Amino acid sequence: MRFNCTRLKYSGLFMLLLLLSQAFNTAYAQTERKITGNLIDDAKLPIVGASVTVKGTTKVTSTGAGGSFSITAKTGDKILFSFLGYQTKELTVTNASTYQVVISEAASSLTDVVVVGYGKSSRKALTSSISTVKGDDLNKGAISDVGQMLQGKVPGLNITRSGDPNRTAAIIMRGASTLRDGAQSPLFVIDGVVGADISILAPDDIASIDVLKDAAAASIYGNRAANGVIMVTTKRGVAGATQISYNGYFGVENVSNRYDMMDADQLKAFLAKTNTALTPANDKGANTNWQNEVQRTDALSYNHNVSLSGGTEKTTYNASLNYFKQDGIIKTSDLNRFIGRIGIEQKALNDKLKIGLNISNSVSNANLVPYRNTVLSQMLTYLPTSPVKNPDGSYFDNLIQTSYYNPVSMLENGTENLKNKNILGNLTVNLKLPFGFSYDVSASYQNSQNVYGAFYNSIYTSRYNNVRNTPEPPATPSFVTLVGKDGLAVRNAYQNTNKIVETYLTWNKKFGDHDINAVVGYSYQQSLNNDGFQATSTNFPINQVSYNNLSLGNPYAVTDFRVDFNPGVTYQEILMISDFARVNYNYKNKYLLQGSIRRDGSNVFGTNEKWGYFPSVGAAWNIDQENFFKNVGVIKTLKLRGSYGIAGNSLGFAPLTTKLIYGQVGQFYYNGSPREGAYGAIQNENPDLRWEKTATTNIGLDFGLFNGRLSGSVDLYDKKTTDLILTFGVDNNLYPAGAYTANVGSLSNKGIELVLNGTPVSTDNFTWTTGFNLAHNRNKVISLSDDSRFNIEDRLTVSPDGAGQSGATLQILKPGEPIGTFFTFKYAGKDANGVSQYYDAAGNIKTQGLLNKTDYYILGNAQPKALLGWTNNVRYKNFDLSVFMRAVVGVKIMNVTRADLFRPSTAQFTNIPVEVENESVADFNSYKYSSRFLENASYLRLDNATLGYTFKKGLIPGISSLRLYTTANNLFVITGYKGIDPEINQGGTAPGVDTNNFYPKTRTFLFGLNVSFN
Repeated sequence: MRFNCTRLKYSGLFMLLLLLSQAFNTAYAQTERKITGNLIDDAKLPIVGASVTVKGTTKVTSTGAGGSFSITAKTGDKILFSFLGYQTKELTVTNASTYQVVISEAASSLTDVVVVGYGKSSRKALTSSISTVKGDDLNKGAISDVGQMLQGKVPGLNITRSGDPNRTAAIIMRGASTLRDGAQSPLFVIDGVVGADISILAPDDIASIDVLKDAAAASIYGNRAANGVIMVTTKRGVAGATQISYNGYFGVENVSNRYDMMDADQLKAFLAKTNTALTPANDKGANTNWQNEVQRTDALSYNHNVSLSGGTEKTTYNASLNYFKQDGIIKTSDLNRFIGRIGIEQKALNDKLKIGLNISNSVSNANLVPYRNTVLSQMLTYLPTSPVKNPDGSYFDNLIQTSYYNPVSMLENGTENLKNKNILGNLTVNLKLPFGFSYDVSASYQNSQNVYGAFYNSIYTSRYNNVRNTPEPPATPSFVTLVGKDGLAVRNAYQNTNKIVETYLTWNKKFGDHDINAVVGYSYQQSLNNDGFQATSTNFPINQVSYNNLSLGNPYAVTDFRVDFNPGVTYQEILMISDFARVNYNYKNKYLLQGSIRRDGSNVFGTNEKWGYFPSVGAAWNIDQENFFKNVGVIKTLKLRGSYGIAGNSLGFAPLTTKLIYGQVGQFYYNGSPREGAYGAIQNENPDLRWEKTATTNIGLDFGLFNGRLSGSVDLYDKKTTDLILTFGVDNNLYPAGAYTANVGSLSNKGIELVLNGTPVSTDNFTWTTGFNLAHNRNKVISLSDDSRFNIEDRLTVSPDGAGQSGATLQILKPGEPIGTFFTFKYAGKDANGVSQYYDAAGNIKTQGLLNKTDYYILGNAQPKALLGWTNNVRYKNFDLSVFMRAVVGVKIMNVTRADLFRPSTAQFTNIPVEVENESVADFNSYKYSSRFLENASYLRLDNATLGYTFKKGLIPGISSLRLYTTANNLFVITGYKGIDPEINQGGTAPGVDTNNFYPKTRTFLFGLNVSFN
């Protein structure tokens, strides 16, 4: 009995200890305690500044030096770790108090999230062609335009840029899809705001750019998507402690190339050899290098960007302020710009409601070069024997010669300024509803204000009042008469306002192996353009008045002066309403289908064609998900996709485009005396005018090899544009006005694109990643006729109108040939007397008697055969090196600038290049536009090289990360082109013509700093 009692006693004691232990464990589990640890990436490098959040609570912190974190939580809680560019990691708290958490970089493969129209998608679920460029992978340097940031990064995107900081890059996606100048650019969508002005963004604000290249991806945007769509996603706040960052650089730019023009001694030696001499008016004993006088020796650039972000699990915020200044390499030109952004996102109703507000504002001040191309031309042709200034300090000019101006005097005595204020506000609401539905509303407001001022002082109006203006091709040069005296001022102010309201319902539902995503929505847009006025004045008391006080002029004392109210700019109100829908179907993540349609209505087209429909369909097969593919070791991912869609183009059209308009057509004669006020039709009505349509068929293959070490894609596309909008001359007996705008003709673009991305080496201390892209496009005009009223066989374009070459043209629009086809004389060398000779239409060689057009030959085109980009990123411990090279192959350029300089017989009046010294002065054809000046402009450019060093974490208290770097842009160009630079504008209807529009490119060296504070 005693034994049994003993057993009972010890058993009770054991049970008591067990209960106490369980109670202690329960209390321990329910009591919050400090959880610490480190956050690292796959390479075991610390992640600093990542958000650390206890799920379902407001407790938020961020990782510090060495990736360390500390937060209070209890056993069973879930801690979320998130950082931009990495996958979110969820950690469940156990009994341990210290953790090492590994976070993986977001894969640049088929699992990436891609922004599409009115939603997002994983790359693995895409059926169309979309390229993505992360913010860190965009081009770096003193860049004022987003187009430059994408140059060479996306296959099929042909981007050409000038050296002018105030000119935007020309962007053509998969070949030109229209014959209208100014209507070839892609549609930009910024954070869901359609048609937003890309200049409102600073480069540091961009998180990623998604380029929708085929119509199946872009057709959800209907009549504005024929040229492709570029979706820009900006950086947002993330939950965590406030992060403050500064990015800044200082840069020095130098001219990368110059024309080798004769100096005074060379010119005099050449003239002596040819038994000619300078006129006394030109021989002033100087030896002026006019390129040095017009261009800066060093152009400086600055960029400062301060940002802060943070928040809680319910509320996040971000703000940034950017200042950018860039001096143009041409004296007096520069750009100053401030950009401010602020955004906030709030969750409510148990995270079912999310409200976001983003406001961006940019203020820029651009100093332009009046008659820029004329200044560039005079910079080359003005004689080196002439000084910049006379002994008395006044500017030298030889006013006896016509079309001969001192370029420095033109720069200093003319002023042109453009101020721009641009604000964009966007309110978004997302509400999660039952049964897989969600409802989105977006309301945006954008207002752009431009204030322009130009002043040509008393010297300008007395000496250069009949300026030969050299516009961009295909416009023809002409003389512009500056009517006035003692200064001429121009002042205008216009604003554009864009209001958009969009709402759409999304349904996401999974039925076993079936996934459905459906979107249906409505869009309303109102645009008010050119709301403003212009006025001019002249006859000012002093030059210092400039364009600021027009009232101080006395224009009425100048007999021929008329105030210019800018009749070419008219107020416009454009309305567009749209309905759209899209359905995505996914079966077992193997078979994917997508269909979409958009219905657009607009007031800019004919009465009978107000509405347009833009459908698309796509399908994809994830082959790697099939059972028979599971044992294929080398190939990790493989997807075949195909799509077809139709998109439209309504760029450049105003509500009055299709209307019958009357205006002044001349003077009315009465009793032999002319009287003003003769009015007649100046524009015909066309109630059947509709938007151009582009249909694209795309077949693509996405793949990943060697466990993700190598990935890429191949795309084949066939793009056809119909209902081209052209203007034709018509008979006044049949139509009130002499021109008629109609839908006539078609264009074709066919091509192939290749992308390869690889990681050849990846170790703890050394990583090398590389990316290569290649694109080939074949452009062709199919028709310029509708086989009824409007029929033309071809159309001659680009008339540089150089001296002695009146009526000469360089290109032709012709069915069967691409845009930019060169059509001119065929050079046949020189005869025994050193005179240039050419083939006539019959093949005979002649020096004289040639006829424009009749004796022209088709001699190639300006369309490149291939575009290539190659990126290499190397990281060794704390050092990083990035090198980007770009190439254009098989492109031709008509070097009109060089042709116009080949004038040995008039070297006593205008300067000539050194290479002309061996030309015969007897060659009266030396400058004739022909295949002699049609050059192969293929090139390889080292666009960017950046070397950086990231300091060890915790080196400086309060600083979470610190990186110093240096960048070199445009280090070298390998090319056979003899002009300033082979990168000539590829946009518009006259690509590949170098006609004094060669604003010099620069070689830039930057020194920068990236720093983040705790």
